[in-house]
Amino acid sequence: MSKATETATKMIESLPESVQDRVVEELRILVEDVREEAKWDALIESKKGGLVAAARKARKEITAGKATDMDFDKL
Repeated sequence: MSKATETATKMIESLPESVQDRVVEELRILVEDVREEAKWDALIESKKGGLVAAARKARKEITAGKATDMDFDKL
């Protein structure tokens, strides 16, 4: 266990039990949010190469005059 975790645990233990439960629930929510963010970060990082390649291809097509404006009314 890290020092930071030990410190947080001691701080929580010093609170009344009803307050401890509220704090732990808030921490649970925070940890789940951080885990979700980490999943999204990993997904974006894994797709970055493909996105860069697609952007380069689009740039080449625009330069070569092969690209056309997107018709949003047809979507």
